[in-house]
Amino acid sequence: MITFVVSFSLGMSESWLIANWIEITGAVISLIYLYFSIKQRIWLWPFGILSALFYILVYFQSKLYADMGLQAYYVVISLYGWWTWSKNSGSDNQKKGLKISHVSSFQAFWIVLVCIILTGFFYWILAEMTDSDVPFWDALTTAGGVVATWMLTRKIIEHWVLWIILDIISMVLYIYKGLYPTTILFVVYSALAFLGYRTWKKLLDESRA
Repeated sequence: MITFVVSFSLGMSESWLIANWIEITGAVISLIYLYFSIKQRIWLWPFGILSALFYILVYFQSKLYADMGLQAYYVVISLYGWWTWSKNSGSDNQKKGLKISHVSSFQAFWIVLVCIILTGFFYWILAEMTDSDVPFWDALTTAGGVVATWMLTRKIIEHWVLWIILDIISMVLYIYKGLYPTTILFVVYSALAFLGYRTWKKLLDESRA
């Protein structure tokens, strides 16, 4: 009986892994991306591109169309971030080029405004032109992701705070959609985003001292 239960469980696990290999692979690559992001390593951008390509398929299958579009945006913005981080940095971006900074009042105003506009725009598209059953939340997380990734390309430390908020919202959304590997990924994302904020803040305080 025990042998049967073990064999059945292993069979179910293997079937689940095969059925969800795209999502699992995307989640693993995303963790590598986040590690390089915390460490300010330029390798985050190619891994970000690869992760986005996997998640385009995942979100399409789950009818999260705005999130799917966000992944396409990630491909483009990652190319921009890759270029921005590397153009004056040589082999070590931490010594030259962009420095970690706080968001300015001017930037904060435009960030909030752009988030509101993009959320409304994405919501209209999803509600009117797709069969999405979560148009507002899909639109909100997508708009926030657009802005947060741009902030990362400029090394604005508050992008970590925005990601923590978006990750929490996304976890609820992915549980609803049954995307459990991605839900687990976003739990880890939230913890690492908090670690990323603390790490960047320490570096910023040291550079000012």
